[in-house]
Amino acid sequence: MEIKKQPMTSATHSEFTLEALRQIAPSAFTEVRGADGELTQKVDFKVLRELLGDAIADADEESFGFQWVGKQEAKRAAAEPTRHTLRPVVDDSVDWDTTENLYIEGDNLEVLKLLQRAYLGKVKMIYIDPPYNTGKNLIYKNDFSVSEKEFLLNSGIIDEYNNRLVTNTQTNGRFHSDWCSMIYARLLVCRSLLSKNGIICLTIDDSEIENVTAIMNELFGEVNHLATIVVKNNPSGRSTTKGASIAHEYALFYGANEDTTLGRLPRNDEQIARYKENDEISAFEWVNFRKHGGYKEDAPSMFYPIYVKEDCSSFRIPALEWDENQKEYSVLEQPESDEIVSLPIDEQGRPRRWKWGLDRALSSSSEMIAKKDRSGEPTVYIKARINDKGVLPLTVWDDKKYSSTEYGANLLKKIFHATYFDYPKSLYAVIDSLKIGNLDKDSIVLDFFSGSATTAHAVMQLNAEDGGKRKYICVQLPEKTPEGSEARKAGYETICEIGKERIRRAGKKIKEEAGLMGQDLDTGFRVLRTDSSNMEDVYFEPAGLEQQNLFTQVDSVKADRSELDLLFGCMVDWGVELSYPLRTEEVNGKHLHIVNEGALVACFDKEISVEAVIRIAELKPLRVIFSEECFATDADKLNIYEKFKQFCGWNDEEVYKRIHVL
Repeated sequence: MEIKKQPMTSATHSEFTLEALRQIAPSAFTEVRGADGELTQKVDFKVLRELLGDAIADADEESFGFQWVGKQEAKRAAAEPTRHTLRPVVDDSVDWDTTENLYIEGDNLEVLKLLQRAYLGKVKMIYIDPPYNTGKNLIYKNDFSVSEKEFLLNSGIIDEYNNRLVTNTQTNGRFHSDWCSMIYARLLVCRSLLSKNGIICLTIDDSEIENVTAIMNELFGEVNHLATIVVKNNPSGRSTTKGASIAHEYALFYGANEDTTLGRLPRNDEQIARYKENDEISAFEWVNFRKHGGYKEDAPSMFYPIYVKEDCSSFRIPALEWDENQKEYSVLEQPESDEIVSLPIDEQGRPRRWKWGLDRALSSSSEMIAKKDRSGEPTVYIKARINDKGVLPLTVWDDKKYSSTEYGANLLKKIFHATYFDYPKSLYAVIDSLKIGNLDKDSIVLDFFSGSATTAHAVMQLNAEDGGKRKYICVQLPEKTPEGSEARKAGYETICEIGKERIRRAGKKIKEEAGLMGQDLDTGFRVLRTDSSNMEDVYFEPAGLEQQNLFTQVDSVKADRSELDLLFGCMVDWGVELSYPLRTEEVNGKHLHIVNEGALVACFDKEISVEAVIRIAELKPLRVIFSEECFATDADKLNIYEKFKQFCGWNDEEVYKRIHVL
């Protein structure tokens, strides 16, 4: 039996698409033995067509969709697997051993691919503020796996991280297409990370609102559009050459499925003050029983008369009989001389309806009272109780706390005592977006356009407010700060350096303000950085090794890589959460890297001892990684297989799946 080799590449997009399809249509898959002898599942298109019936578009049928030059290339960029990996940067991290937050430096398309195995379906909310296509801002240009020469010729710009980062000027013939391709590839990959009830929020301005809405409708489903909220982020406005002063942006919210709904926002002091009365149940206010915005034709059974005493001393609902043909109630008793007939009719005389149906009104009469409305007419009011869950979010947010000047730039200036960003997002705009994201208290929040790290700040602040344990994953390209800028003068070479320092300072302040309540607050973060694979090319293509290089390429691990690098490379490759606790244990001189007490156990030492193998087996690990150097001979590999079968009760198939060699 051969030991399985660790692939050390990200999965392809098709693998995740197939897994999603397998969940809803398992009968459309059949087992096929591949060239390597392993059984794999493949789609049986005949069965799939039978399941779908007539819901299949023929190639020659006209169809509705949003197209642009470069869309197919963007799809290929999203589907292309990567050999890159994530390397830990312990010195830049805070509370490395205990934190569950991640700050990742690198091209976010590469990072999203590297996160797919570990975080598939685990992210509760994605919040992103991508570069607006203003004609001045830098955007990512996708690398469609071209050669370095082509890369330089095509893009004209390449930075030290081998990323395409260019100014997308309005004179560019593919001005909108390039931006759409950039965002499409990233949204296509990130979609698989959302949980079944997850929510994504993308903020944008007028420059691409129509195009990105079309893209979001395609990738997340138009039926899953939850809201487009207009956020007044610039009270004084931003002048334009067309004569308008732009004072807003948009926040697009989409759910992972049709059952996903937005959460509520907490009531402000003014809203709470309306509930002036109390009874044995809760605080409440009296509100008119007439339904605002509801009409008789919408719900005929909620239109019926109520008899109210002229002095409002009492009211009663008369005996009524429902006429199914007429779809209305017939009155079986007349009002008394001192009673007014109250009906839900508006000022224009249009029949509206009550807030409750007849049955509920009869059973809940203790929650009702006779009272004169604003025009002096006797009618009925009901108790509107304060809802502890808060209020529905409006589609226009115009509170001054959403200002990117006051609570974005100025807040950041207070943290750094200097101005490093022109238009950072308002902290409270992000916090409220997270609140209506229906987050659980242990949810994962992902932001792959992290910028000034407002999302990380918002997650920590939200946890401090309600004792939550939410975790964030922030991703940012290490874009150089401008020469001569205040940030560069202060020693911040890249945007990432500013973001990390913002988290450090904000976390410290939040913890101090929380006092004893903040002792367990996680304000740390693990820093990871994208890099080329830990393995030499010969690891992936041993057949291409030339004879003269046989002795110089014996070790397939790059010389500058540490054991911690290898461990995280394996965690990425095998889909182990990168925030899991880590520890090292020494057994008979061999070092065991233990992830989450057995989610993964790795050993990279030479000639591993029997005692170390027994100790690994005692941990009942889900996954085990050895380096080739652990074994002096092939017989040692087979002996280790037998040890795990003996101590863990694994069969041959389990051993093959659980033990990999690097």
